[in-house]
Amino acid sequence: MTEQLSIIDLMLNATVTVQIVMGILMLASMASWVMIFQRGFSLSHIKRDSAAFEDEFWSGKDLRKIYLELEEHEGELIGMEHIFHEGFKEFTRLRQQKDTDADRIMQNVQRSMRVAMSREEERLEMHLAFLATVGSTSPYIGLFGTVWGIMNSFRSLATVQQASLSIVAPGISEALIATAMGLFAAIPAVIAYNRFSAQVEIIMNRLEAFTDEFSGILSRAIHD
Repeated sequence: MTEQLSIIDLMLNATVTVQIVMGILMLASMASWVMIFQRGFSLSHIKRDSAAFEDEFWSGKDLRKIYLELEEHEGELIGMEHIFHEGFKEFTRLRQQKDTDADRIMQNVQRSMRVAMSREEERLEMHLAFLATVGSTSPYIGLFGTVWGIMNSFRSLATVQQASLSIVAPGISEALIATAMGLFAAIPAVIAYNRFSAQVEIIMNRLEAFTDEFSGILSRAIHD
């Protein structure tokens, strides 16, 4: 308990510059943890919903019936459901028009699904840039606080005739705390960024595979 209070006391009595550095790192750490939990839940939700929809899609259920069910929740669709809805919506619209070329229908359908996939990729990668920024810059921000604290320690030596550990200890201590806070903010952000980037790539590969398979099904439906 005493050690914890001494660390807090060092933070409160640090120089203004080092306190600003610690405040920035603390805010960055808190924001990154919020985004880590948000991204984790969001990606899990998208993977779960996509797996459930894929099972329904390949179950042999009528595609029009699936589309009508999704139409009731148009503004809430994500992942594979969103791509299917946009593709089948464009397919149905063009099929109702007379004298529409089959190749033109498929080009428009594929364009609609690509736009939907781009939006899904943006949704999946949300906040990843912030995590990458925190992971790459926090150590340097902490290093700045470290350099500043050590510099103050050496400056304090110039004002006394006899150097002692008690004179330089506070400055060095606050410098090391700044370093530790920089690492504390950076390490979880880097780990989360790498993990989420890998998950996003896996999800996007599944969405691309589904888009190709769905395009083939619609293409066969037109030419049959």
